[in-house]
Amino acid sequence: MSRAATNLQIDSARLWGSIHETAQFGATAKGGVRRLTLSSEDKLVRDWFRKACEDAGLEVHTDALGSQFGLRKGRDMSKPPVGIGSHLDTQPTGGKYDGILGTLGALEVIRTLNDAGIETEAPICVVNWTNEEGSRFAPAMMASAAYVGDFTTDDILSRKDAEGTTVGQALDSIGYRGDKPVGFQKLGCFVELHIEQGPILEAEGKTIGVVDSGQGVLWYDGKISGFESHAGSTPMPLRRDALATLSEIVLAMESIAKKHGPNAVGTIGEAVIANPSRNVIPGEIAFTMDCRSADGAIMDALDRDLRAAIAEIAARRKVEVKIDLVWRKPPTHFDPKLISAVENAAKTLGYSSRRITSGAGHDACNLNTIMPAAMVFVPCKDGISHNELEDATQGDCTAGTNVLMHTVLAIASVAS
Repeated sequence: MSRAATNLQIDSARLWGSIHETAQFGATAKGGVRRLTLSSEDKLVRDWFRKACEDAGLEVHTDALGSQFGLRKGRDMSKPPVGIGSHLDTQPTGGKYDGILGTLGALEVIRTLNDAGIETEAPICVVNWTNEEGSRFAPAMMASAAYVGDFTTDDILSRKDAEGTTVGQALDSIGYRGDKPVGFQKLGCFVELHIEQGPILEAEGKTIGVVDSGQGVLWYDGKISGFESHAGSTPMPLRRDALATLSEIVLAMESIAKKHGPNAVGTIGEAVIANPSRNVIPGEIAFTMDCRSADGAIMDALDRDLRAAIAEIAARRKVEVKIDLVWRKPPTHFDPKLISAVENAAKTLGYSSRRITSGAGHDACNLNTIMPAAMVFVPCKDGISHNELEDATQGDCTAGTNVLMHTVLAIASVAS
């Protein structure tokens, strides 16, 4: 690598400006971002991103699920592109950095290489994946899952949100059903920059997390069918209370996750009472469950123990409980060579680092099933994410993007 490439640093002010400029699309009063996938706010940030990529000289295309691909040519176009990027959608009460840092950091890598006049041997492709969050449409990481063949395009297009709108209808409403088939843009590998979304790096004073693995995920949709009756005239022993049943299920999940800990977590993040009224015993509740572990055997044990506990609770309370496994994502073990490339980049640049497991799911985890993949983490304040209080420093975002860039240069190689 040339001396110029070895000493190359991104434009920190430009990256920081891009992060805060895009945060206006869906900005909330508390300083966060609400930018659900395929919403009007999502269209605005997609339009911004497309123009920024085109201004950087990238050839931009959109696939049938709305994922955006910006290709920077390499000297040897027979080589598969190095993929970098993340996502631009957020949670309903999201922050400025989750996904956005990885996508805009990838764009900044391209801008910096352009400024320095550096050509790489292999092409580089910047990607914005559709619906990583999964807060509007399930499952999360939907577009990258289709890219690797876990779902068909038609299956994804038919998925509905809570209002009954399909993915296809939502894409058409914002003009982002692209003309390229899913999988059209081949990639040789993928590296994703992201905030940690946990407290470890900050607590240990480390600048870079070298991600070597990711937790597996189990998502369930559940429904409890009890019996609605009068809150005043129905004796306690005769009630078939759906909400009391759910309360037991919540505590059972907590107990089971703790039993299999520390490498296990469980969350019930949504619950909706049908026909709620203060003087009616709840008769029907829809709810969701999210279980995670980096150990496949523990995932199996979580599933088995949860089903047994729910069956016992339902029988004792004389209610019906149905749970459907809507998504199972096995644990991820990232590519050793790419992990070393990230580690070497951090060391060369003088940043402190440590190996780390990702507690959250990411598009890189999907891509790792068909190609080498890796991730770069930077700290976030107090480990807070999926929250309007999500925060990260300019210095850490800059460091992570520098590590991303030098990882890419090591993989794509500087043209001689």
